[in-house]
Amino acid sequence: MVHTDEKKELWLLLLLALISFYLPLSLAPLFDLDEGAFSEATREMLTGHDYITTYLNGALRFDKPILIYWLQLLSVKLFGLNEFALRLPSAVAGTLWTAATYLFVRRFLGRDVAFYAALFMLSALQINLIAKAAIADGLLNLFIALTMFSIYLFYQNRAKKYLYATFLFMALGFLTKGPVAILIPFVVSGLFFTIQKAFRLWLKTVFHPVGILLFALVALPWYLLEYQAQGMAFIDGFFFKHNLHRFDTSMERHGGGWYYYIVVMLIGLLPFTPAAVKGLASLKQMLRDDLTRYLLLWFGFVFLFFSLSGTKLPHYVIYGYTPLFIFGAMAMHAGIAKRWLIWPVVIFLTILLFFPEIALFLKPHIRDHLAQVLIDHVYDGFGKNYRVILFIAIAAILSTLSSEFSRRATLIVIAFAFSLAINYALLPSYGKLMQQPVKEAALLAKKEHYPVHMYKVNMPSFNLYYEGLVSKEKPKSGDIVFTKVTSLKDLGSYDTLYRKNAFALVRIK
Repeated sequence: MVHTDEKKELWLLLLLALISFYLPLSLAPLFDLDEGAFSEATREMLTGHDYITTYLNGALRFDKPILIYWLQLLSVKLFGLNEFALRLPSAVAGTLWTAATYLFVRRFLGRDVAFYAALFMLSALQINLIAKAAIADGLLNLFIALTMFSIYLFYQNRAKKYLYATFLFMALGFLTKGPVAILIPFVVSGLFFTIQKAFRLWLKTVFHPVGILLFALVALPWYLLEYQAQGMAFIDGFFFKHNLHRFDTSMERHGGGWYYYIVVMLIGLLPFTPAAVKGLASLKQMLRDDLTRYLLLWFGFVFLFFSLSGTKLPHYVIYGYTPLFIFGAMAMHAGIAKRWLIWPVVIFLTILLFFPEIALFLKPHIRDHLAQVLIDHVYDGFGKNYRVILFIAIAAILSTLSSEFSRRATLIVIAFAFSLAINYALLPSYGKLMQQPVKEAALLAKKEHYPVHMYKVNMPSFNLYYEGLVSKEKPKSGDIVFTKVTSLKDLGSYDTLYRKNAFALVRIK
């Protein structure tokens, strides 16, 4: 039976999920490159009626397995081809991920810690980004978390239902993003069971015939059908290029030093980074407990593995964030000074408040010409509404310095204020500056039935809004070209059909 106070907490978390994950789904155009690529591949699946192989601008796309495309396709058929529908599967996945974490933590650490863990998740900067992005990672994080929870539950009571759940969720993760959904549970559980002197149990678990059969029935049919359709091109493109080579090489210039993910976490875990840091600081105490030892292995492996990887992207470390939310919640429950909760997020939001001025100040030191053009137009995106929302968020958080606010009330205010600032100020403003011109140019080209050449720019969201394929061949006289304004000089004489911020649609004379 749910206690009255817990009902209030659950309604509060549901409201925060609505504010963070659902209401903002349509507030910004799709962001390139990733959102545009996934969404356009889904659109081409819709029009091409090929539900096994994905394509991007008519070319084979082997970046990710099929599950996220199927879910986006279902959403589009229900709600139409728009940002809301394409992002909705990630929002649902983020909600289920939060709910699963709440239930798991409540079972082992109590209601208060579960509430703080969910509050942390729903307001964290990177989760607010990933749970609204029309990409595979929100869904993958859900399945990784469910797999890891099931493994620990099986270790605790040896119930077969948790063993089968482990293989089921791992199979769904494998259908979402491939081998990483197997690698993390396999290595972490192997280390944990070995430390717990249960290596034989681990071997029996890993090679359980019913579990393997369940995994194969769920995960393998699509892989076999895709191999049947595309042969070795699929093996080379998916397994070698987009999995193995991501570890040993820096793909698409996505590299970084050993400190890369430390910086990412310090920012990505806001507004409650101090709580996560404090939780991690008590390592000796955590190693004495089975659950925290397991969670520490989970986070530690993800952090080390992707820190050693040649390709580094900010969202990779999120696969190990669930333990950090729990460690941070434990620190909140144990007690943390209000000033450590308030001032880091106030400083961050103040930097965002003056972002246009900071960008203009730094412009002379930036070499990227496209970035310089965007900075010249920064006030077109980051206008009055942006400032007002950020000012209100900062004022609300500062008001909690009053002794009238308990630490718990302070946490709630910070979570809601930060979520409002990110979802209703930062993301829509950046979308208006960077992506709105792409969307508007595409809609114009669609309306006028222009055959479009895309020149020196890769913006798949253009295809999505244009609802068609574009030529990537070198444009010639008479062609209609979508490009960035810094490349217009290459086209000679042209008529401008549309131009805004950093992008233009022109007809070459």
